[in-house]
Amino acid sequence: MIERRSFDGLGGANHGWLNAKHHFSFAEYHDPNRVNWGALRVWNDDTIASQTGFPPHPHANMEIITYVREGAITHQDNLGNKGRTVAGDVQVMSAGTGIRHSEYNLESTATQIFQIWIMPDRQGHQPSWGTKPFPKGDRSGKFMTLASGVEGDTDALPIRANARVLGATVKAGESVEYAFSSPERYGYLVLAKGSATVNGVALSQRDGAAIHGESNIHIAASEDAEIVLVDTAEWN
Repeated sequence: MIERRSFDGLGGANHGWLNAKHHFSFAEYHDPNRVNWGALRVWNDDTIASQTGFPPHPHANMEIITYVREGAITHQDNLGNKGRTVAGDVQVMSAGTGIRHSEYNLESTATQIFQIWIMPDRQGHQPSWGTKPFPKGDRSGKFMTLASGVEGDTDALPIRANARVLGATVKAGESVEYAFSSPERYGYLVLAKGSATVNGVALSQRDGAAIHGESNIHIAASEDAEIVLVDTAEWN
């Protein structure tokens, strides 16, 4: 089963400094059919105006992955971590027992991010933060694991969940495949750029695809495409 979730049909709110689109229920947007997908709880498509951002605020017991689409985001937290993550790269914050952080766009132009929250499969751990570059050339025509709690994914940023966040770039007229370890896994795929089909289901830029009961997916790009995919277990 693959369900297209069009960008135009997403919930969201425009706060001026922040234009947010929500693939799942978030803040004042609630859809009982879009609360989570497996352990994936949040996928926000955020555009943050220059010299603005999220002031310090707390989180606990959530794995928060930020994929930067355009521009850069600057992080600071009460653990003393501070860093700047640029377009194409990823940061991970494991909120654990509690963390307070801010995320600002200190650039001269708008920043666009995917904010992905995955529910952890264990709690009570110390919070942590990290960022890592993932050159797009290294994932041309193939999926690269960006963040993972799956055993063996040693080159990815660690998360405390039975889940992976992956990225790929595919040139127009070419394709890429991904195999789930079981058709019981939950996949959620968003095109950061371009257009493509996923097992024949057509997606445009910033559309989502909710995937379940599939052993493999075949993504064929009709325009140069940048893909982000979450592969997660069921949430109990």
